[in-house]
Amino acid sequence: MAIEQEASTAVCSWYLTTQECAMNAFVEHHKNSIQFGYRCFDRLLLNGLIQPFQQPERVLGFFNTYREGKRVTRRTLTDIADQFQYWLKNRSEKWGAPIVEPPDGDGDESRRNKFVEQYFQDAKPNQVVAILKAREPARILVAIGDKGNDSPHLEHKQRWVNQFNFYVNDQHWGRMFVRMCPYFPFSARVCLNQHHWLAIRMREEGIDFQQCTNAFLKCGNPVRLQELADSLTTQDLLQCGQKWLAAFTPFITDKERKHAGCQHRLFFAQVEYCDNLIFHRRAAVEELTQRLLDLNRNIGQPKKITTIFGRKVTKEYKGKLQSVIEDLDLPNPVIRSHYGHGFAKQYVRDDRLLRTEPATNNVYDYGVNKDVENLPQLRTRMSEIIDNYHNVQQDVLETFIDRGQLRKLAEPTVLPSGKRIPGLKLDHPRQLAVMHSLVRFSNIAAGGKFTTADLYGPALDALGMTDAQYSLASFRYDLSKLRAKGLVERIPQSRRYRLVGKGYSICVAFLKLFEKIYAPLTAGLLAPFRGDRLLAEERRCALDRLYQRICDDLDALLRVVGLRVAA
Repeated sequence: MAIEQEASTAVCSWYLTTQECAMNAFVEHHKNSIQFGYRCFDRLLLNGLIQPFQQPERVLGFFNTYREGKRVTRRTLTDIADQFQYWLKNRSEKWGAPIVEPPDGDGDESRRNKFVEQYFQDAKPNQVVAILKAREPARILVAIGDKGNDSPHLEHKQRWVNQFNFYVNDQHWGRMFVRMCPYFPFSARVCLNQHHWLAIRMREEGIDFQQCTNAFLKCGNPVRLQELADSLTTQDLLQCGQKWLAAFTPFITDKERKHAGCQHRLFFAQVEYCDNLIFHRRAAVEELTQRLLDLNRNIGQPKKITTIFGRKVTKEYKGKLQSVIEDLDLPNPVIRSHYGHGFAKQYVRDDRLLRTEPATNNVYDYGVNKDVENLPQLRTRMSEIIDNYHNVQQDVLETFIDRGQLRKLAEPTVLPSGKRIPGLKLDHPRQLAVMHSLVRFSNIAAGGKFTTADLYGPALDALGMTDAQYSLASFRYDLSKLRAKGLVERIPQSRRYRLVGKGYSICVAFLKLFEKIYAPLTAGLLAPFRGDRLLAEERRCALDRLYQRICDDLDALLRVVGLRVAA
C-alpha cells in the first residue's frame, strides 16, 4: 500500500506540473486518495460551412465559372437535393450501411448513440456503419420568385428539412458522426470525442487501459495518457472533418474545392473539456462529494448570480445565470453553474471518478474565437476554469486562519495618509453581507473581476434591505475595510476589483464561523426548541447532536468553574 500511494503521489505531482496548475489546492490536498488523473476534450461538435456559399452573389459567381453559367432557380436547387438523395441511396447499398430513422423520431443524441451501437459491432476502420435520417432545422439557400423565374432573388432561410447523420468508425477517431444537409449550401456538423481518439493512440502504443464509455478508469501509463491528450492539434480535427465532409458532399469536385475554395471550414459549435480524478476507493470520493454538495448549498452556489467566469454581464444579456444542484434523485447528483450558452458541472461517474467539466455552445463566452485554429487557446482557457473551480471547492472544504491573525484582522488599519479604517468584525451584518457577495461561486471560478455595482445587489439581498436603507456609499465604505486588510484590490486603470491573496478564504472563514458556529450555538443556548429536549438522541441528525454536545459541555464547564448558567 505504501508503494502504491507513493506512485499515486508521483503521478499526481506530474499531473499538477503538466497542467500548469501547481496551485491547484484541491488536487494537492487529496492526492493521497487519488489513483491518477487526466484532462482531455470530451465531446467536440464542429460546424462545417462552405464560406463562399454563404453569400448569394458568390453562389452565382460559382455557377457562372464552374457550371457553365447555369441559372440558380428553384428547380436547380431542388435538383441538387434530389441528386444527393440518389447518390445516398447508391452509396448506402455499396457501403452496406442502412438508412434508418431514430426510434420514435427521438432527437436525443444519447439515445441515438445507444440505437446505433448495434451497427458498430465488428466495424472496420473508415467504415460507414449506418445513416440516420431525421427532420431537423438547417440554414438553406432559397430562390424567391415564381417557378418559371430564371433570375430569382436568392436568400438564406432557416427551414426544417430531412438531414442525414453518417455514423462512421474512423481510423484515427473511432466512433463519430457527420450530419449533412442535402440542400445547398450543404451545412454540416462533425461530432468527435477525444476519449475514443485517446483509446486508439494507447492501443497503438501498447498501453494497458480500461475504458468505460467516456472515461478511463485504469491506465498503465497515466503520464503518457496526459501527454497524448495534450498532443491533440487543430490539424487532427481538420484532417478528419474535411476528409469525411468531402466524401459526403458529392456535388462539389476536388478541382472545385482546390481552386474555388469550396471546402468546408470548421468552427466550434459545442465543446466539453473534462478533468477526471480517479480515486483509490469509492468511499473516499462519496464522502468528498457529499461535503461539497452540503457546503455549496449554503455558501458556494447562490440561486442568482451576476457575473461568471470573469465575463461581464450587461443589461443586454439574456442567458441563464444560475447555480443549481441537479438530479438529486440519482445516486450521483450534479453541481451545475450556468452562464451564457454553457455551464460548468461537477459530478461522480463510474463510482470512483470525480469529473469537473466546463462546456459551452458558444466559445465566445470563454473569450475564444470559433475557428478550430484556436484549439490551443480554448484548451488553456478551459483548463484555467477547472483549476479555479478546484481551488474554490478546496477553499469551501478547508478554510482556517493562522493563530493570532484573527485579532489583527479585527484591529483598525491606519493608511499611509493617516486615515483610520475600522477592522473586521465576526458579527457585523453589513460586513458579512459584503463577504457574501464576494464569495459567490461564479465570481471566483475564473479569477473573477467585478465592480461595486456587481456586488451591491447581492449584498442588499443578503441584508434584506433596500438601497434607501443601505446606500452604495455605505457599501463602498464597508468594502474599503477589506481593501485596507489587503484582501481586495482595485485593478489599476480600471473601476473593477478582485480578491487577492487569501481574500476568498478569509471571507469564507468569517461566514462559516458566524453562520455555522457562533450563530447556531447562540440560538441553541438562548432560545432552544422545547421539543428537542423530549426527542431521543438517536432521532436527531448528526449535526444537531454535535451542536448539543458543545452546549452540554459548556454547561458542565460553567458549573465546574462556579459560574451560574442562565435559565
